[in-house]
Amino acid sequence: MIKNAFFATVALLLLMAFQPVSAQKMAFVDSEYILQSIPEYADAQAQLDELSQQWQTEIEIMIAEVDKLYKTFRAESVLMPADLKQQKQDEILEKEKAIRDLQKKYFGQEGDLFKKREELVQPIQDKIFTAIETISASRNLGMVFDKAGAVTMMYANVKYDISDDILDELGYSFNTRKNKK
Repeated sequence: MIKNAFFATVALLLLMAFQPVSAQKMAFVDSEYILQSIPEYADAQAQLDELSQQWQTEIEIMIAEVDKLYKTFRAESVLMPADLKQQKQDEILEKEKAIRDLQKKYFGQEGDLFKKREELVQPIQDKIFTAIETISASRNLGMVFDKAGAVTMMYANVKYDISDDILDELGYSFNTRKNKK
């Protein structure tokens, strides 16, 4: 029984090995280059940076207030009765928790910054993806890689870089790369 399964597997592998393999056409894009060539993305990024800085400043002010409360508490705690000491400690802990909650609200995984980024950048990314699909279909490409992300590309011939074509499809053909052959 085991021999039959082994021979069947070997026969299947040999059959697959001799089947004609059609080569897939591939290309790559540099999404970082594409995004930086789109003015709307730069505007969105500037808005996000400004909002992030504003929220960070708000949090830093709150941290400074808690720090001041803590220093005052340490200086005066020796003379405080136990109940007042506990009340001040609770007040400090409550403010620290409020800071952590605000940080999570602004910068957390599903926080306001994430939502704002999704609101501003997602439509741009959707346009890029649609342009990639359009060009891939017109050139009969089987795969398109993004060299800006986690994909490691040891070598890339620039003649397969369709980043400028994506920009052209989006209407941003003014920013072309040099040395493209």
